[in-house]
Amino acid sequence: MSAAAGRVAIVFPGDPANWHASAPSPRLAPVFTALARMGLAAAPVPYAAARADEMRGRLLAADAILAWVDPVSEDGDRSALDGILRDAAAAGAWIGSPPDVIAKMGTKEILYATRALGWGTDTHLYTTPAEFRRQFPARLSADGIRVLKPSRGNGGRGVWKVTLGGGRDGNPVPGPDAIVLAQHAHIRDGTREEVPLGQLMDRCAAAFAAHGGTGTLIDQAFARRIGHGIIRAYLVSDQVTGFARQYPKGLSPEDRAARGISLDAEVPADGIMGLPSSKTMYPPGEPAFARLRRLLEDEWVPGMQAILGLGAGSLPVLWDADFLFGPHTADGQDSYLLCEINASSVTPFPPEAVPLLARATARAVMAARTASKPAGAGLAGGLPPWAGRCDASTA
Repeated sequence: MSAAAGRVAIVFPGDPANWHASAPSPRLAPVFTALARMGLAAAPVPYAAARADEMRGRLLAADAILAWVDPVSEDGDRSALDGILRDAAAAGAWIGSPPDVIAKMGTKEILYATRALGWGTDTHLYTTPAEFRRQFPARLSADGIRVLKPSRGNGGRGVWKVTLGGGRDGNPVPGPDAIVLAQHAHIRDGTREEVPLGQLMDRCAAAFAAHGGTGTLIDQAFARRIGHGIIRAYLVSDQVTGFARQYPKGLSPEDRAARGISLDAEVPADGIMGLPSSKTMYPPGEPAFARLRRLLEDEWVPGMQAILGLGAGSLPVLWDADFLFGPHTADGQDSYLLCEINASSVTPFPPEAVPLLARATARAVMAARTASKPAGAGLAGGLPPWAGRCDASTA
């Protein structure tokens, strides 16, 4: 990376066995192109926990770091990477998604912390196995269906939908031998198993031992309109840059038409958990999501920042929020329930996000380098004329 141009490290999952030959996903190619147009030299840096020491020097030499690495993978977690990112930030590098910010808004605890916002639902937080065993059975009996989520993870790992008595509420409080239906979100084929509640709770207790014993468990009401799918909103900092829509298997608009099911019809959701269908991308101005965009930008994101103590400019440079459909409002409009926030590795992402991401990176690099150099120094040639534009259509 050229020191004169401004050095950006793009971190992606690497193959531990063939680390030096690892290449980033083609989905990141537009990011490299957009950064080059900004006068930034972007270099790919593969991450594998076992090779963290080898990548450390490359990251500490960067002016900015953009990372696309999941919290947990088959090769381990990203705790070593987070440590290096903190060291790089202390040395003056700009981090697109700081680990401490991810810890506040990119874990499932966000669902509990912001439950009073308009995107919240009936949500509880368990901090110990004893608390979980004592309180969860009564909540399950009251609702009939609950969803359990470990505070950290991705890909549905450790996320369970637990159904008692056919999902009807008002059941007797179950004991550890009561049989429940358990469905794991990581297995997306609709498989459910009958298991004693005590045994299932033993499985979930592993969440508390994770991450050095700091793990917690989130308990949420089941979103019974999951048959209408999920909406993912993509943001660059506090600005919505696009949406994606995803449906349960067999319930896309095309599938509904073929089966004679109207788009507005509610469908039984007992077996739905996880949405394996492909995503359909939409631009930020899509009329169908105009109300959700307004709620996010004007109310929910500022409200989240206030609750979490995240000041202006502290949000991740690229993140997304997943929403399920909640009950209809009194005037018949859809409500939206936050399912999770992703801030560690957001991909795919809409094309409208790329120029905004590149512009934010360039401005941050210029600010950091200018602060450490004599007046007039900074990026070679300065920023392109359009770098200051906040225009998602600029490619």
